[in-house]
This record gives sequence, C-alpha cells and structure tokens, in this order.
Amino acid sequence: MDKDLGTYRRSYEKSELDESQVPDNPIQLFQTWFYEVESFGGVEEANAMTVSTIGFDGFPKNRVVLLKKYTHEGFIFYTNYDSEKGKAIAKDPNVCLSFFWPNLERQVIVKGKATKVAENLSDGYFESRPDGSKLGAIVSNQSEVIPSRKVLEEKLAELEKTYEGKEIPRPKYWGGYLVAPVEVEFWQGRPNRLHDRIRFTLQPDLNWKIERLAP
Repeated sequence: MDKDLGTYRRSYEKSELDESQVPDNPIQLFQTWFYEVESFGGVEEANAMTVSTIGFDGFPKNRVVLLKKYTHEGFIFYTNYDSEKGKAIAKDPNVCLSFFWPNLERQVIVKGKATKVAENLSDGYFESRPDGSKLGAIVSNQSEVIPSRKVLEEKLAELEKTYEGKEIPRPKYWGGYLVAPVEVEFWQGRPNRLHDRIRFTLQPDLNWKIERLAP
C-alpha cells in the first residue's frame, strides 16, 4: 500500500501571535485562546488533549484525554492510576500535553511534572460524573488484557444491580493529576509556513521567560 500525501497543503491565515499580544503568564494566554476556540466553533471537544509519557519499554506513548480543569497551578485530568499512563507517570512524572485546534490553526504544547491531586478533589469530580461513567471506572482494569468485551458488559450489569439506588464510591485507584508547567509553547499557523511560535519557560524566580522560536 502506497499513498503520497505530499499534495495535502493549505495556507494558514486566520490569526497571528506577536510578543506584544502575550501576557506575562502562559495560563492567562491559554485561557484567552481556549475561550476564542470555543467561541469560534467547529471543534467538538476543545478540551481534548494529547498526553505523552515515557513507558517502561523506553518508548514515548501518546493518548488523547480530556482536560477537566486549569488553574494558575496547571492542568488537571483524571484517569486510572493503575493504567499504563498512571504507571508511567509514577515512574517518570515528566509529561507533555498538547492541544490542536484546527478551527483557529493553533497548537499549545506543555511540558510539565504530573502529581496526583488531593483526594477530596478527585472525590468531588467523581461525584459529578454520571452513574454510568462512575461504574465504567470501576469495571475497567484499564490497560489490562481481557478475554472479550462480554466480560466488561457482564461485570457492568452486576455492578448496576449492586449499586441500584445507592451512592457509588470513587475507587482509590482512580483520580486526578495536576500537570504543573515548566514550559508552554503557543503555535499560530501563518502563511508560507512562517508560523508564529512563542515559548514561555519557567525561571528559578518563578517568573516566565518569553521567547520567539523560528517556525
């Protein structure tokens, strides 16, 4: 099988990013961009992001998860702590997050360190989820090999009976991670592939160094 994609080409002309437009803190710029992406429309899940970790086999691995909160401290997502990504983070908490928003021809790339959020925060978010999602978190031994989908469906049916009319507790192996950024790059597509790239790098005094990168 052979397919040449060399002719897949477009000119990026929707916006620009100049140093005069950026605040002192990357979270502020992220908030502005996120709002603009949502307002512009055309992206079903603006909070979808790629999480990259280094596995036990030495290979990087990417997967798409949903950002559930961002604060001045960083970016929060939830997962199974015993999953492949959870185990990788336990071994090496240095991760990379990336957002791709084609509707405005933008990317954001975040390097940071992941740590578990406080249990009460995980409890609060878990309680806000629909019952089906809560049970799904309990049913799935995420990333483990299973014989068939039927195993999951049967286990779900059993749990639905067990917890009918009852509160569904958060399993201890499920919760949130906060990724505290040390570097954030904002990428804005521009004509002739002369894209705008502005990088924020955290300094020892906790201020951010702002630099333009060649596209």
